[in-house]
Amino acid sequence: MRKLIRSYTFRTVVQGLITIWAVMTFTFFLIRLMPGNPAQIKIDEYVDRYGMSEDQARQQVATLFNYDPDQPVFEQYVDYLSDLVRFDLGRSLTSTETPVAEQILRFLPWTLFSVGLALLVAFSLGVLVGLAMAYWRGGLLDNVMTVFASVIYAIPDYIIALLLIMVAGVQLKLIPVGELYGGSTQGIEPGFTVEYILDLLKHAFLPVFTYVLATIGGWMLTMKSSTISTLGEDYITVARARGLPERRLLTAYVGRNAMLPLMTRLAISIGFVVGGSAIIETLFLYPGLGRNLVLAIGLRDYTTMQGIFLVIAISVVVSNILADLLYGWLDPRVRLGGDKGTE
Repeated sequence: MRKLIRSYTFRTVVQGLITIWAVMTFTFFLIRLMPGNPAQIKIDEYVDRYGMSEDQARQQVATLFNYDPDQPVFEQYVDYLSDLVRFDLGRSLTSTETPVAEQILRFLPWTLFSVGLALLVAFSLGVLVGLAMAYWRGGLLDNVMTVFASVIYAIPDYIIALLLIMVAGVQLKLIPVGELYGGSTQGIEPGFTVEYILDLLKHAFLPVFTYVLATIGGWMLTMKSSTISTLGEDYITVARARGLPERRLLTAYVGRNAMLPLMTRLAISIGFVVGGSAIIETLFLYPGLGRNLVLAIGLRDYTTMQGIFLVIAISVVVSNILADLLYGWLDPRVRLGGDKGTE
């Protein structure tokens, strides 16, 4: 059994490394197929804004950042790999040579806070409501929440964000949208104080609320389906025949087993937390990693895009590995490789 576990772990790690390399390589060449490059975009900006000639703008831009648009792409790729070997993500092409790792460390906590909090809230509420919908299926709660979950799950998250801004914020004035932009209020000293924490929650309210509305419907419907399937199992019938209380049956037998597919999905979703939601963060001017990625794409900041895509790829691969391990730990019936009793 130990040999099987070691073999499975080795294969999983190797597959993960190959996946990360493939994603890294694909994104490296893909972003260079986009029209324009960081130097040309800056040249066009100088020509349009300051009325410079093409040659003057090119000379001015050449002093701003170290990038040669005429360098062969394959040579750029070799340089990128050599930097990665030294754990160097490079420097931003458009932010005064700021290290990409420094940018990621600055913006990543905001995304982890907002999207992570939203994922926790949506998962917890979705599991509880979905469990109740399945257990009392056919009733008023089930009918109402099924319609709600189906409708809200079909609406893209950016549409929900726009509706919150235009309807609840501008027209009905239920939400002070103008006061909630950004990550925190200027002038408040960062720290583990009640004032600062409440300010963080206030500014994260709109992104978190949007994330929750956009994802809770999926958790509810998945939990309902999984619970209904679990309720039809033979061991549930046997447990009822033994006279177990409904509360214990619901929590210890039904809920625990119905949550297994959702736990796997949760582990995978955690990997996508790192990427955040670029559109949502951009709409609410939230200083997360997704908004930084959007800005980098607009400026063709190749090194910043490469660094963010690499971090997202690593987080997704690691979360998938953890999902496999988590499912095997939660359900002892699962055996690696399908072998049972291997020593």
